[in-house]
Formats: sequence, structure tokens, C-alpha cells
Amino acid sequence: MRPQDVPAAERLTADAYYEVDASTSSPNLPAPAKRSAERGEAWVARTSHVLATDPGGCWVAEDDVGLVGLAVSMRRELMWVLGSFAVRPGRQGEGIGRPLLEAAMTHSRGCLRGMLSASPDPRALRRYAAAGFRLHPQMFLTGAVDRSVLPLVEKVRDGSAADIELMDSLDRRTRGAAHGPDHELLLATSRLLVSDTGTGSGYVYSQPGGGPSLLAASNRRTAARLLWAVLADAGPSVTVGHLTGANDWAVDVGLAARLDLHQSGYLALRGMKPPSPYVHHGVLL
Repeated sequence: MRPQDVPAAERLTADAYYEVDASTSSPNLPAPAKRSAERGEAWVARTSHVLATDPGGCWVAEDDVGLVGLAVSMRRELMWVLGSFAVRPGRQGEGIGRPLLEAAMTHSRGCLRGMLSASPDPRALRRYAAAGFRLHPQMFLTGAVDRSVLPLVEKVRDGSAADIELMDSLDRRTRGAAHGPDHELLLATSRLLVSDTGTGSGYVYSQPGGGPSLLAASNRRTAARLLWAVLADAGPSVTVGHLTGANDWAVDVGLAARLDLHQSGYLALRGMKPPSPYVHHGVLL
């Protein structure tokens, strides 16, 4: 992948992910929508960041017309993360996906662990399983927070770049590898909340409009406190995504807040168990 490929890659993934969402979405949920222009800009910024830190992990496939597929991956210490993987709609089954994934996985040599967040696409799931990943079902919570049940949240403060060392330590404790340079990207786009006391520490990035985009803590009580803090600042509707069974503490908080629980997608892991207490980022994991 080259920097000039990123805008076309954004459009390809927007089409490909929408096709998967439209074909797998539950009828009990609102119909999926294509990625907005604002979210598209965020995708371009995030992928440009990964391409800058990990050019050897980012690959595209193209024909005479343009891009037909892509894989974006990164190494963080001894962790390999697949952030994006897509083939243009209508071109699946032509042998494009396998060499893309194989090229990206050359970037994982020497890594002890691997993570990716997978859609319910059966073709992609077969590829991940064949590559040695174990698939753990993911849940998500969505709806309007019942503000009458919000507890008084104490011992939570706004964070800053001064907290990166603490956050990297929590990353290593929960998922086995620090996010490193990804924290600088997240600090520029999200609100950071930190809890650091004698009984535990943790952090959470809050998405614009509400909901956590990444959360890590040293214990479940601190993690729950941070999630309640994010829900207290949520707008009319909030989503808490990427929850595995290992993080039932987050399900408990969401159900107590009167959110609805659903299931979609998988956390695919190699060489590790589902991290906890931890809510992974959809792309940076």
C-alpha cells in the first residue's frame, strides 16, 4: 500500500463492509447505513497512521481499473493486529483475499500473539480459522441510557499524554502488548478518562457521541467505574461494542443501564485468551 492508495481503500472498505452488514444484520435492529463522510475521514487518518508505522503490514491488490482488495496490519511489541481486510463487492471468490492475508501475515513473523475483529462473513471466518485463529463471539449493547440508574462516579479524571506510560502498562497487563504510538492518534480524536487509585487503575477512550472505543483496567471494579463514567456522558443513543464472554462485567453494566444486548461478529485470537477487563478497539484492537 502507498499513501495515495488510502482514499480509494476507504471507499472500497465502505462498500465491502456495508455489503456484509446488510446481508447479516438482524431484523430487530435498524437497517445498516454506509459509512458517513466524517467516519470516512477518520478511517483515512487512522489507516494513514498505520501505514506510517507499519508499511510492511499494509497491502493492496489491484487490476487495470483500480483496487480490488486490501489488508492493513500492524505490529505492537510481540502482538500482530489485522486492522482492515476487504475484497471489493462482486470480486469475492476470485482468489484475491488469500494472497492479501498471506502478505499481511508476513508482517507477523516473530510475534507471539495475534488479534483481529471479524465480521460474520463466513468466507473471511474460514480464512482466519485456517490461519490458526480461534473465534470468540462478540456482543454489543445499544440504546438509550436510563439516567435514573446512573451511579455517582468518583475517582475518574480527564487524561492526557502524560498517562501514556500508565496506559501502555495496562495494555501489556490485559492484552499482552502496549498500543504505543496508537495512543497519540486516539488522544487527538477521543476524550480520555483515567482512574488511578490505590485499589486499581484503568483508562477509557470515549467516542464522539458516547460509548467506549477502547478500555483497559487492572480489575473489573475499575473497568465498570470507567464504563459508567462514559455512559453518564452519552448522548440520546449509545453503543458499547466488542464484548466477549470474558468481559461479562461490561454486559452487567450495560443491562443495568437498560441497554439492549445483541450479538455480532467475532474476536479472533492466536496465542492468547480473550483479554479482560478489556474492551478492544474495532481496528487498533
